[in-house]
Amino acid sequence: MHERSSAPASWRVALPHTTAAVPVARALIRTALTELAHTADCDTAELLTAELVANAVEHTAGDAPIELVVELLPTSCQVEVHDPDPAPPVELTRPVLAEPDPWQEGGRGLLLIRALSSSCGHRATGSGKAVWFRLPAVPAQRRRV
Repeated sequence: MHERSSAPASWRVALPHTTAAVPVARALIRTALTELAHTADCDTAELLTAELVANAVEHTAGDAPIELVVELLPTSCQVEVHDPDPAPPVELTRPVLAEPDPWQEGGRGLLLIRALSSSCGHRATGSGKAVWFRLPAVPAQRRRV
């Protein structure tokens, strides 16, 4: 078994503004966490990354690339997705007033991010916005072997 690296590592990857970006982003986060033996929960990181990328592709116009930014720190993993739309994702920070319709396909992604991450949010960038989440490193005694 690998020992967890204590050195920070980061990646910044441009992805196409298409649904093809979703599986690429999932593979990137899984590979990053596995190769560096980072202790953030890989399944949760992959799921939430896919949600951020899918939202960026679905809810922003144009064909400008979106950007995936991954930072692995000794105590956490932070993932950001940058897109060209400056409008904030209000479902990420406002109080949940109603549960999503169980018969609709969408409407759960940002709720998942809120529920499963240790923190999340958005910020303006020079070319749009970045939506992010953070997952804590899991202590060795709580990890699956």
